[in-house]
Amino acid sequence: MMGPDIFSFGPFRLAAGERLLTRDGVPVDLGARALDILVALVSRPNEPVGKRELMAEVWPDVTVEEGSLRFHIVALRKALGDGQDGARYITTLPGRGYCFVAPVLRSAPPGQAVDGTAPFTGATSLPARLARMVGREEEVRALSAQLAAARFVTVVGPGGVGKTTVAVAVTHDLLEAFAGAAMFVDFGLLADPRLVPVALASMLGLPIRSEDPVPGLIAHLRGRRFLLVLDSCEHVIDGAAALAAEIFRAAPEVHILATSREALRVEGEQVHFLAPLDSPPDDVGLTAAAAAAFPAAQLFLERAAAAGAPLDLSDADAVLVAEICRRLDGVALAIELAAGRVQAYGLRQTAALLDQRLPLSWTGQRNAPPRQRTLQATLDWSYGLLSEAERLVLRRLAVFVGPFTIEAALGVATGGAVDDAALFAAIDSLVAKSMVATRPVGAMMRYRLLDTTRAYALQIADDTERAALAARHAGYYRRWLEQLGGEWPALSNAAVRGPYLSAMNNVRAALDWCFGPGGDGGLGVALAAAAAPVFLAMSLLTECRRWSERAVLALGHARGGSEEMHLQAALGMALMFLQGGSDAARLALERALAIADSRGDALGQLVVLGPLHMFHLRTGAFDIALDLGKRGAALAGAVEDPAAAALAHFLLGMSLHLAGDLGGARAALEAALRHQPGGPRASTIYLGFEGQNLSGAILARTLWLQGHPAQAVEQARRAVREAERMDHPVTLSVAMIWAITVFLWTGDLRSAEQHVAWFTVRAGTHSLGPYLAVGQALAGALAVRRGDAEAGVEGLQAGLATLHGARYEVLTTALEIALAEGLAATGRTAEGLALVEATIRRVEARGDLVYMPELLRVKGLLLLAASQTAEACFRQSLHWSRRQGALAWELRAATGLAALLAGEGRRDEAAALLRPLFERFTEGTETADLQAAGRLLSTLVE
Repeated sequence: MMGPDIFSFGPFRLAAGERLLTRDGVPVDLGARALDILVALVSRPNEPVGKRELMAEVWPDVTVEEGSLRFHIVALRKALGDGQDGARYITTLPGRGYCFVAPVLRSAPPGQAVDGTAPFTGATSLPARLARMVGREEEVRALSAQLAAARFVTVVGPGGVGKTTVAVAVTHDLLEAFAGAAMFVDFGLLADPRLVPVALASMLGLPIRSEDPVPGLIAHLRGRRFLLVLDSCEHVIDGAAALAAEIFRAAPEVHILATSREALRVEGEQVHFLAPLDSPPDDVGLTAAAAAAFPAAQLFLERAAAAGAPLDLSDADAVLVAEICRRLDGVALAIELAAGRVQAYGLRQTAALLDQRLPLSWTGQRNAPPRQRTLQATLDWSYGLLSEAERLVLRRLAVFVGPFTIEAALGVATGGAVDDAALFAAIDSLVAKSMVATRPVGAMMRYRLLDTTRAYALQIADDTERAALAARHAGYYRRWLEQLGGEWPALSNAAVRGPYLSAMNNVRAALDWCFGPGGDGGLGVALAAAAAPVFLAMSLLTECRRWSERAVLALGHARGGSEEMHLQAALGMALMFLQGGSDAARLALERALAIADSRGDALGQLVVLGPLHMFHLRTGAFDIALDLGKRGAALAGAVEDPAAAALAHFLLGMSLHLAGDLGGARAALEAALRHQPGGPRASTIYLGFEGQNLSGAILARTLWLQGHPAQAVEQARRAVREAERMDHPVTLSVAMIWAITVFLWTGDLRSAEQHVAWFTVRAGTHSLGPYLAVGQALAGALAVRRGDAEAGVEGLQAGLATLHGARYEVLTTALEIALAEGLAATGRTAEGLALVEATIRRVEARGDLVYMPELLRVKGLLLLAASQTAEACFRQSLHWSRRQGALAWELRAATGLAALLAGEGRRDEAAALLRPLFERFTEGTETADLQAAGRLLSTLVE
């Protein structure tokens, strides 16, 4: 019965081969029979296991009563904590058996694989397959074959007909063929077609750092064999059609299965129309056997039995069943709702009630198909069967968009006649009556109204009720964002962020209401202020800009408060990443700082100083950034927030490093690393990356410049490893940029090459704007160091042109030094000299003086190549190096000057200059600069 596989669900891990169940690593005391039952159920998640089948597996050679099985099921549920804090693991199927309903991850022990295939590491978000699907088996097989051959199929049909059910079944059938690489995207949660690519990118864990996220999506999907399921496209058909067409064209290994009430009508699409289930004919002579052969009748009978009303169908009853199916047009959803009422009202009264409600017509669009009007009648009738308390709760729950938690329901739907107990009772009843759907996520249950049910409930609520609900809904999600704000930086992968992304759909809906007709603009401002840093942390930059701008406009004369400060700061950051160093971004950030200053809010000042400092670094205003860094350090002592203090030290350390104050930089960066994050993660939310981690990367550069090359390499590798563990794309990318400079400086070209390739791929996959140009330029610098100067110069010039155009100047001086060296290597000495002299003037003007010693050294080399006097440049480089405490620059300058002196016959003077410097190094003798200096010294003592 048991294989060696390992099953993980909630906090539990079941090692079947070892017969060991642990909870959070602690063994769970479980009897042998209960353990056998658990293995039998968990190995078939979301599949009913009959009582007889289960007893045969657990007691293969013994005859036992059902009471024994029930006894061990009770013990097993108690051991799992089933039912506690919303956890659901084992459900009873009346008259049938049991089913394990929690999500299960199946894996092999170390060194083995499951089913011979490597697991897909992404989150599929794939709903569970129905235990039995009625009347669709042939269509599922046909669709699977069609999708495999054509790559792009849209399942089209009326609402409630079963399009999603069929799509889920097809996906499960093909999952093995795609090695588990599938993603199910529910567009029913969206109302704005422009958010279609944003939603897909978010589910894939890709940050949105441009106005158009589609290129990043294409870069991520291109070359991957992947099954993409786009569900409920009719809500956002323009956006879904455009995205599907582009993916089909540009990612030839991606297969697309869409569902919609109408065809997408784009190139490559094949349409599969999903007709309603066949219903028995209107025939007075219809027999039970004949009726039961039709899928619509089969579905009705199965759902009635599952709801506790098994029917021993007679010929007379068959006529009633056939009538109900026809009246409901064979629409699966409507049939299921009707079948669920048989247990309470009987077959005949169910048919009569349905008939009474049929004259009610669809109250939406005039050209809506008849099936939608019939479903409206079914919902009218279902609503009429609810108690007043259930009706009230259903109308209140309709305010939620997509899944919601029981905590959210308590926060929004209670009040007045509905207290906590009444809400729990109503939700239990609504779930039992198929008016509210459930789905476990981890050990927690999520609830959701079907789209048609939600639309119906919103329609019957009056304007006053809807407005009050919308206000409570917006207020709840504002509080939710404020309470959970500190956790957002850690939500960096699709599996973890899924439930939060669902909740963000409710935030969007609340913002739409607040800023719409009849909304509450003041509440909208507060909600947008709470949501803005979350949008930033999740890299949803276009939405951050949109809602921050709307909220700022809605402030009117009520300006100058904390909310405007946070909105302006978030708006400035979003604009900076989307538009580069624009004036709009600078003005928003400066306005945020002015508000913080006027309020005397030290923490607010520090939080806003972070993005403003980064703005000036990115645009090359290093002197202004240094002033802001010093101001932040002065404020750090006035706040009791370790993360804010670490942020202040990081900002100052980075500015001091670029200004050439290496001692001060090292002290500040080491202080930043000593601070453990705690409280609000201000640095991550407002900078777009983890500042504490990047302190390590800048410290690595500082260590190299001070003459500690081995420590520098170790620190650079540590910073990259820590950023990789964080799984935060921007943080990892920036850490790799600075680490690559260290590898280039030490002459570790192999490590530099590996990290450049890795960095470039990630920058393209995650649409990280100017980082693509940084990668191109760093590859050029590497080529120059490897001796391919022509290619290196070409890459550096192209990358620098893009960076200057985007006003991304934080790295341009270092890259221009590499370009000058490449120009010298290709014999373009005059061009190189002109570049160096222009760069020196720019460095003097803007303040990134750390590069001055190296610029002067390279200028000296270019002057030598041009047969001009160079000694003064080398001596100026030595002076700057000593003033900065940059032993590494000093060694390079001394090596260049010593070579010049030796060439002029001044060998003793050359040796006296170089030897003391060389001997000051106690590590890194294998690095390129020390090797070069050592070789030169050996010639001077001959």
